[in-house]
Amino acid sequence: MRAGGGRGRRRGWDSNAWPATMRRPSWWPEGEPFPPQRWGRRYGPPPFIRWIGCFVVTVLFVALLAGGFIGAMFSRDGWQGYSHPSFPFFLIPIGIVVLIAIAVGGGMRRMTRPMNNLIEAARRIESGDYSAQVPEWGSQDIRSVAHAFNSMSARLKSMDEQRRSFMADVTHELRTPLSVIRGQAEAISDGMYPADAEHLAPILDATQTLDRLVEDLRTLVLTDAGNLVLHKEQTDLGTLVRDTVESFQAQAESAGISLTTEIADKIATVEVDPARIRQVIGNLLSNAIRHTSKGGSVKVSVGSSGDQVITTVADTGEGIPPDLLPHVFDRFVKGPNSTGSGLGLAIARDIVNLHSGHISATSGASGTTLTVNLPPGK
Repeated sequence: MRAGGGRGRRRGWDSNAWPATMRRPSWWPEGEPFPPQRWGRRYGPPPFIRWIGCFVVTVLFVALLAGGFIGAMFSRDGWQGYSHPSFPFFLIPIGIVVLIAIAVGGGMRRMTRPMNNLIEAARRIESGDYSAQVPEWGSQDIRSVAHAFNSMSARLKSMDEQRRSFMADVTHELRTPLSVIRGQAEAISDGMYPADAEHLAPILDATQTLDRLVEDLRTLVLTDAGNLVLHKEQTDLGTLVRDTVESFQAQAESAGISLTTEIADKIATVEVDPARIRQVIGNLLSNAIRHTSKGGSVKVSVGSSGDQVITTVADTGEGIPPDLLPHVFDRFVKGPNSTGSGLGLAIARDIVNLHSGHISATSGASGTTLTVNLPPGK
């Protein structure tokens, strides 16, 4: 009798069942306690496997009894056609057992096939193949799990493609200003160019481009991670827009572009982060000035419609191609003649969305209009 045995111990052996003098075998796995604790529960098969095994054993036992009974019935003297000594009565229970085993084996394969498919697909995803999919068939629960797995796999594949594309675009955007800086610096160092303001200007411009790109990337990382902190306060949007436009007047004049504002009276204040909204207006203005030819104009208007405070930036530039317009707020999307990084409008969209607002774009042969809708402050 096992030490400490009794009905209070269920499922398997307790460590007390092992003799105290028994030593740890050499083949025992490293890190596993010896003697084992609750052997059956810890090392035995899952409960449903045990239930299936008990069911199969019971069915086979009943089949053997039934086959023996049938064989005995056929071997009676009353059944003259089957009482010949050469009739193989023992094959009857064997045949029944074989048929039951085939049926049970087929059922088990059908039950385990979806799980095997999931395991194989999970291994492919683990190895980096995010195109792995599993057939959505079987019971309702199995189909639900397979559908969820396929959705997860599709999202992982899309995220991996976006990551690769993002890294390629960032590499390209960084390479251009770095090439300018290196080329100019090497030329000055070799004595080909004098170290005067004219030849140092390209280096300063490329440095500013890098600074803006790094700041844009930082903003994107913060928005993606949900860590972009907004310091909201009640703000007069008309005053904020007027100040932002004033800071771009010199850039517009040097490009030969007329930059004007139109601020409506009695505009409701908005609860926003002034620095971030200024960044949004600055990105829209920079984009508009860059795509407007000399002699053109850019007009910034602030008004209200219903319960929304609306800011528009309209230019008389070449417009956005129709095939590009639906993707104008995507990252690194640029027109054929654009010299920007392709991040300004994407960042503006993210910041406006964080303020529970909406940004849109319309474009035609007469120019492009970008519209920002913000809810009024509480």
